Amino acid sequence: MSHLPPGPRAPKLLTTHRLLAEPSKYMTQWRDRFGDPFTASAVNGTVVVTGRPDLIEAMFRADARDYDPFAAEAVAPLVGERSLFTLRGEAHRRERKLVMPPFHGARMRAYADTMAEAATVGFAPLADGTTHRMQDAMQAISLDVILRAVFGLEDDDGPDDYGEAIVGLIESAHPALIFMPFLQVELGGWGPWARFRRRFDRVDAQLDAQLARRREAPGDDILSMLLGARYEDGAAMSDTQIKDELRTMVVAGHETTALALSWAVDAVHRHPEVLARLRDEIDALGPDPSPESLARCRYLDAVIKETLRRYPILTESMRQLNAPLRWGDHDLPAGVAVAASIILAHQNPDHFPAPERFDPDRFVGKNYSPPVYLPFGGGHRRCVGAAFAHFEMKIVLGRLLADYDVALQAPSAPRPHRRNITMAPHDGVPVRLTRRRSRASGRCVSAA
Repeated sequence: MSHLPPGPRAPKLLTTHRLLAEPSKYMTQWRDRFGDPFTASAVNGTVVVTGRPDLIEAMFRADARDYDPFAAEAVAPLVGERSLFTLRGEAHRRERKLVMPPFHGARMRAYADTMAEAATVGFAPLADGTTHRMQDAMQAISLDVILRAVFGLEDDDGPDDYGEAIVGLIESAHPALIFMPFLQVELGGWGPWARFRRRFDRVDAQLDAQLARRREAPGDDILSMLLGARYEDGAAMSDTQIKDELRTMVVAGHETTALALSWAVDAVHRHPEVLARLRDEIDALGPDPSPESLARCRYLDAVIKETLRRYPILTESMRQLNAPLRWGDHDLPAGVAVAASIILAHQNPDHFPAPERFDPDRFVGKNYSPPVYLPFGGGHRRCVGAAFAHFEMKIVLGRLLADYDVALQAPSAPRPHRRNITMAPHDGVPVRLTRRRSRASGRCVSAA
């Protein structure tokens, strides 16, 4: 048995820069050169990377007590010390059990009309004959869903002010600040970290105000459910805990959903056969399809899944070992991190032939195990909002294709570009929308 596997020997700062700037390029280059798994020495520590399903499965099956979230100290200033992103061990298990229910089943489906309305309102101003960035539109729609379904904001609560503050906070979270914690220093109120802290404080004050509103007048939103939730011992969540989870939902749910939808719009409209088949399925639902009927469409479901495979929003799922781990042919010591590379897993030709091709048929009537297909991570720390996000994506994309013709304004597909912890289309997907005047007949097959 060997210790750490081989890997790039570039300086830590340079290695980190490469992984941040062009993860697809360097992940595949290093795997081809050093094998799988390989070791990378990044600023936040030593990381052993794999795309192999057997090693990913071993990582996801490992006892939750044997690992911690990777670089939790770096992410904590953005989401908070009590976020699911940063909690460890038993505290994470207890919090996850409390936070998860609203994002599944009937509670999740209750927000279908909110999602459809946000899409209808968000797309309407774009059909004005000018060019718009689809990424901006999808971010506005996704944020509106979170503000209304999660935060419980109503029109007279000033959702635009909340939205502006949240967008400002996310925009100020430069990837260098997240991945290089030594930059998290205030310089007498100047510099990027000071600007981030000011925006964080503004959002925090707004969350305090909304907690007070919902404590006084509970609704059917997720915030109200969290205020009423109780741990096994009967204790309630503190305001700090709730605010940290709300920030986590914004960071994990707002931008990731919007970016996935932007990639989907671009990919679908660069593949006419996919667009035609998708349109037939949606048009079969009638002139004003219900959100529930859109969510049941089988090919639409496959398009979303293939988008997440072909254009992963997050590049890896990571764990920090706090106990030694035997990983394949390697004995890893406590202190190193293991990374399931979503990029490498999703580009594996053994499971996805011709992986560079956008082919939703891969997912029609077929499911893949988490070690093979992991857009939302896996194991004990899989994204609690995965089902909610997937449900929302189907409704929003379905609503767009039902109501509008989309003309892409860029001649070629965008390259992935790092925003913060996410990968976005570098051009934002410029489009022109026109309202559809006619519908073709077709057939919708309910999703399995």
